Amino acid sequence: MIKAAINYLSDPLYSFTAFIILFAVAMKRIDIVGTKKFGLALLIGVLAIFGWMVTDPVFFSVISLPDNIPIIILNGLVFWSTWYALYRGHQNDLRIEKGEQPIEGTPENREKVWAWPNLVYTELFCGILCTIFLIVWAIFFKAPLEEPANPTWAPNPAKAPWYFLGLQEMLVYFDPWMAGVVLPGFIIVGLIAIPFIDINPKGNGYYTFKERKFAIAGFLFGWLALWVYLIQVGTFLRGPNWTFYGPFEYWDFHKVVAENNVNLSEYFWIKLLNMGLPKNIFLREIVGILFMGVYCVASVPFITKKWGYKYLPRMGAIRYYLMVFLLLGMALLPLKMYLRWFFTLKYIVAMPEFELNL
Repeated sequence: MIKAAINYLSDPLYSFTAFIILFAVAMKRIDIVGTKKFGLALLIGVLAIFGWMVTDPVFFSVISLPDNIPIIILNGLVFWSTWYALYRGHQNDLRIEKGEQPIEGTPENREKVWAWPNLVYTELFCGILCTIFLIVWAIFFKAPLEEPANPTWAPNPAKAPWYFLGLQEMLVYFDPWMAGVVLPGFIIVGLIAIPFIDINPKGNGYYTFKERKFAIAGFLFGWLALWVYLIQVGTFLRGPNWTFYGPFEYWDFHKVVAENNVNLSEYFWIKLLNMGLPKNIFLREIVGILFMGVYCVASVPFITKKWGYKYLPRMGAIRYYLMVFLLLGMALLPLKMYLRWFFTLKYIVAMPEFELNL
């Protein structure tokens, strides 16, 4: 009964929604999340639940694949380092409220040391430990080697390397051109633009949260919810034919999920107006074009009036509107995901004639 409920709630519609809610609560209650008691309770809870899940043979068969074991380790490191940064930031916020310096600004932490031998010895010992770890790994775990390449046969599921599985999961919701070129381009441009957009001098050289709340929350949402989460789904919950499988659900190659994805233009002209699609391309997609126009253009004044008015004078027009444009691009991914889940919407704008599908 419990396993069936977990399989049901692991569906991206429910698990992604729960992830967003928990993320919002965590950012709101940093006074609880950024404590040692919470970190210890979270660690014990995760280990207990994971230990119970490992007892299931189906779950164990998936996570024990040679390709998936490193991802389990990386998951632990990612979430631990995220909590630790929030913990250190919360500690400094408490010190700043009392009129004290951040921990990194105390005299004992500002003392300078020579790179040789202090840094070099530290790097040497880290290199030795990593080498020992890799040797032990190679002894106890087989390399994930497969048979020689065969052009007449492809594995099912055919998965990219783990660091590309987020992009492969985006293909469920976007055209390959969007998921493989445009959105990764936004990610690269956004990362490059961070030093230009973020001119807040606070938080430089020390951990903090309250002084950089918007910047930290925005980055973590894009990193955890729109990248790490998608990698988890693509790695552990996508089986043959890229079909969703719960953590305790056997990967049956014969499982078929019937989904009739419909474009927005078909919803408007065929289902709503009960008429055929216009032959003119732009008239056919006018609803989707207007929708994207409102989303990308008309929403900017509303965002500025309700939320961005305090950032515009401080950042300047160029920085502010570039930030809003990148945030709208980031929000387009969860928006399209929910449109697919609730309305089986394939494309908002479908122009295969111009290879433009959004």
